[in-house]
Amino acid sequence: MVSVHATVRAIQAFAVPLLIFGLMTGCASSIARRDPTGERFPVVNGKSLDGTEVQFPTVGSGKPLLLLIGYEQSTQFDLDRWIMGISDSGLAVRAYEVPTIPGMVPGMFSGWIDGGMRRGIPREDWGGVVTLYADGARVAAFTGNQDGLPGRIVLLDGNGVVVFFHDRGYSLKSLQKLRDALTKLAGTVPVAAPESPPK
Repeated sequence: MVSVHATVRAIQAFAVPLLIFGLMTGCASSIARRDPTGERFPVVNGKSLDGTEVQFPTVGSGKPLLLLIGYEQSTQFDLDRWIMGISDSGLAVRAYEVPTIPGMVPGMFSGWIDGGMRRGIPREDWGGVVTLYADGARVAAFTGNQDGLPGRIVLLDGNGVVVFFHDRGYSLKSLQKLRDALTKLAGTVPVAAPESPPK
């Protein structure tokens, strides 16, 4: 599961590069927000900060997969709250932070952007952050990127089909809906294993 602190650092680290590239590229294509629940997530390729090639939704390996997608710098606040809520509630699900920066110009500077993120994240957490450049447009078309303030929270089943989608900002009610969706997938309440008491 994505570490709360690691993900917060990841969002903070890519915030400045996103802002810079937003200014460089002007107004990117704005795609109307849409709810893709019931649809299969597009096959897209990215690279985690540790250099591993990652393909969504294939990396899910037949199990539920949670993607926390951010399109712009202002998404940071919303994703921070989601991550903290998921961590505090003990939900156990494989999750990835997915900074999504469509466009040729950001892709040309991917090494610089990813390097900035690495500087703010411990090496052991690099595998949980996968930035999408070339295939970012496919994800933007799938969820819509209009009003990038809230993140796109996407839960996939083992077949890569969206079973939960939220793009209106974090709330306790939306977190409960995510929990309910995980419960339906697993057949039980998905909680993390308790730690052994100290001896």
